[in-house]
Amino acid sequence: MLELLAPAGNLDAVIAAVQNGADAVYMGFGDGFNARRSADNFTRESFAKAVRYCHIRGCKVYVTLNTLVGDREMEAAAALAQQASDAGADAILVQDLGLARVLRDALPDIPLHASTQMSIHNLAGVEAAAEMGITRAVLSRELSLEQIRFISQHASIETEVFVHGALCFCYSGQCYMSALIGRRSGNRGACAQPCRMQYSMGGRMDEYPLSLRDNCLADYLQQLDEAGVACVKIEGRMKSPRYTAGVVSIYRKYVDKYLESGREGYRVDPADEKQLLELFDRGGFTAGYYREHNGRDMVALKEKPAFREGNAALFDYLDKTYVNAALKEPMTGCVRLAVGCPAVLTLESGGQRVEVTGETVLEALNRPMDEAAVAKQMKKTGNTPFTWERLTVELDGQVFLPVQVLNDLRRRGVEALERAIVGQYERVCAEDARSGGGPDERQPDAACVREIPADDVQHEGFTFAVSLERPDALDAALRAVREASAANTAGRDERFAVYLDSTGFPPSAWKDAVKQCRGAGASCLLKLPQIFRQEARRYFETHRSALFAAEFDGLVIGSMEEIQFLKDMGWEKPLVFDHNLYGFNHMAAELYESLGAVRQTIPLELNYREILKTGGRGKELIVYGHMPVMVSAQCIQKTVGGCTKKEGILTIKDRMGKEFPVKNHCRFCCNTIYNTSPLSLLHERAAIGEIAPAAVRLQFTVESPEETERIVRAFADALIGGLEVKDPLPEMTRGHFRRGAE
Repeated sequence: MLELLAPAGNLDAVIAAVQNGADAVYMGFGDGFNARRSADNFTRESFAKAVRYCHIRGCKVYVTLNTLVGDREMEAAAALAQQASDAGADAILVQDLGLARVLRDALPDIPLHASTQMSIHNLAGVEAAAEMGITRAVLSRELSLEQIRFISQHASIETEVFVHGALCFCYSGQCYMSALIGRRSGNRGACAQPCRMQYSMGGRMDEYPLSLRDNCLADYLQQLDEAGVACVKIEGRMKSPRYTAGVVSIYRKYVDKYLESGREGYRVDPADEKQLLELFDRGGFTAGYYREHNGRDMVALKEKPAFREGNAALFDYLDKTYVNAALKEPMTGCVRLAVGCPAVLTLESGGQRVEVTGETVLEALNRPMDEAAVAKQMKKTGNTPFTWERLTVELDGQVFLPVQVLNDLRRRGVEALERAIVGQYERVCAEDARSGGGPDERQPDAACVREIPADDVQHEGFTFAVSLERPDALDAALRAVREASAANTAGRDERFAVYLDSTGFPPSAWKDAVKQCRGAGASCLLKLPQIFRQEARRYFETHRSALFAAEFDGLVIGSMEEIQFLKDMGWEKPLVFDHNLYGFNHMAAELYESLGAVRQTIPLELNYREILKTGGRGKELIVYGHMPVMVSAQCIQKTVGGCTKKEGILTIKDRMGKEFPVKNHCRFCCNTIYNTSPLSLLHERAAIGEIAPAAVRLQFTVESPEETERIVRAFADALIGGLEVKDPLPEMTRGHFRRGAE
């Protein structure tokens, strides 16, 4: 049975969702650790109210702690999770693997769900999450029905799929655009949505090539259920309660319709589709990636729809029926009054049964109470969350009780029933039960908040790594590497490595390229794609013999999915974990080490001081490159000019005149948008020495062979030779190294 999961940015939205029949709601709790920090979110008091409201009405509550978490923040994040668990939250959504590890150890009784921010896009990713104690995985929005079906039917844990609402241009959890442009990190819940802005592609500034239409899968609920999906999710924690009420009402209607009558005759009424558009319209709806890998029809592209008059009748109906109406739970009960005995009231609702007793029943002197009189008083439920489904009155003798005594009996009975229903969700760990301590007295394990001391000595040697996407830049890069090696007369133990990016280097070039690198005194590693979908899996399965025959010294991996794939292939050589396998805290770093990382790349959004706190010794630091701000299943070339099936670079220009290179990687059918200015830590030699990385990386993507050679020489002179050098390019940025991301 499909669970219908609704968004709730505030208490009014919770009420709107539950009134409409949502099976569960998801919400942020506290500040700073959920992917919608600018939503109202919930204080401890309002969260308790929301949980109580939901649980009395049989609705589950999922808490979003789905951002990356630094070491200094881990204690606060763990404390929020503890408070949510104590209040009765039914699950916690996480992105950060370090936080997941802490919560799994500290709160073993509360289910953890993998947020879509984890970028889980195949079965291997789901199973990797399961091994970490995750009980449900929210799949990437970019998956087709066939991929969703395969994953859901073979996974050992539940799957959840977005069926309605906004689509990001970038894979969730892989976007740096907002952070690099304005320091507002999508991985920290502060996305400024630059994908919704206008960009020029050589003409006027009048198009929205990164703004996707909203997803709408109401037509396909039956197929998702048959595919084995456990939960369908509506996006929109930033939307109004009216939006929540309207969208959830329609999805509830069609989930129920399918459950009642099956697939035969299932069809969404065009009037309901029209109502969904009237609630929010971003240039029409799309079935998203459900039916196609990408396409122009998924992109808003031209000007946003002009403002139109709202449907006042629809809005009034929603307000009256769902937003402002009071939904009450059915209750059954029996009141027993016998002369000379205490009054007894038994109530049942939500699977709970309670019994309360009152004052001794008197014998009537004049007018004894009849069943109608007793029932009249007991049925006055007022502002309580219950309504009578059935009430039985049993009288023995000429009974009498004052009205205020009957009212008190009813009030205490309803309160006891409410406590029983809510109490079944609340948790108290064994240690608290023994000590009598409450949630305010507990502290997370000190291991989760350990601070790594900064290294106070410079590292005397590191690997100087050059990553290349363009095969025609290999000769130029190796010339510069040879010169750097020959010029290294300071006695330092520098080593050289070249990473061949598999998005650019074909299998036919691997073996010869490895020989060339070794001839230049450099080791050679293959860099796997950042997103490892079925296309990539089939590609490397097809070229398995070429991969092993090339005799690479190791691989650079960018997704959790690649770990299990490589194990299955029998790969035993070293693995370098790339920057987007986020080691934001030492708990995540230790986890990656246990998964086989010989070296981890420092996340791009950590600044210099945060790197020192987390620990940089033994890791890899990217010191140069046009950083990827987005990786997308969409293809801008296909959107604006049709698919050419040819690798290429185009540019998009923002309102400030900044140009962003866009490369279409046809081998894996994805686009990467790179930052307008390359990252450069050329003049940060002292800080790099303090961090003491095991490797520094220059990452080349769109540079020409001549630029590549010039930049490698400059960085070798500065970082190895200790020379003062001029910037090899006119415009560079230090990225987040000094300023950090919010």
